[in-house]
Amino acid sequence: MPGQGTSDTVGASCGRGTEALTVVAARLAAGDETALARCSALLGPVLRRFLHGRVPPDLVDDVVQAVLLDLWRCRDRYDPSRSFEAWAFTIARRRAVDALRARPRPTVPLSETAERAGADPAAGVARALDVRRALAELPPPQREAIALAYYGDLTQREIAERLGTPLGTIKARTARGLNRLSVLLGTVAQGEA
Repeated sequence: MPGQGTSDTVGASCGRGTEALTVVAARLAAGDETALARCSALLGPVLRRFLHGRVPPDLVDDVVQAVLLDLWRCRDRYDPSRSFEAWAFTIARRRAVDALRARPRPTVPLSETAERAGADPAAGVARALDVRRALAELPPPQREAIALAYYGDLTQREIAERLGTPLGTIKARTARGLNRLSVLLGTVAQGEA
């Protein structure tokens, strides 16, 4: 079953002889502040392993703290008929995405951009024209998804909402378009060499 491995991992790391996480979840839902510390002790290490590789190492502890805070703040939304572990991991996945989105994107100074273009502005212009030509060769739906993502600075979810298209379709169009662009631009780069 999906998600069962996560629950087994939590159960194994928490120890079957210790207080069950479901009991801690019920105490947490009832507003018992001591349950949050116990929840942290039980879930913290597992959440850290879950987040390892999903976010940079310097963000792991921040995301775990955000998850624990959300578990406390949203305790009234917890449905005891559902898996507490699955709820916690869903929150962890969302907080990881939030942390990655909030992280500033590295910017390349203009001087480095010129260096990458071989200190020849004409080479940079030529490369930009190659990209525009390659984009023009893509099917319109792929071109639109990529243009909105890169030139419009929209997330895939925002693109899906704007176009009234399912998110999975936007993801597929973007992936196919980027693959096609890499082939087209690879051909251009080889043709120059």
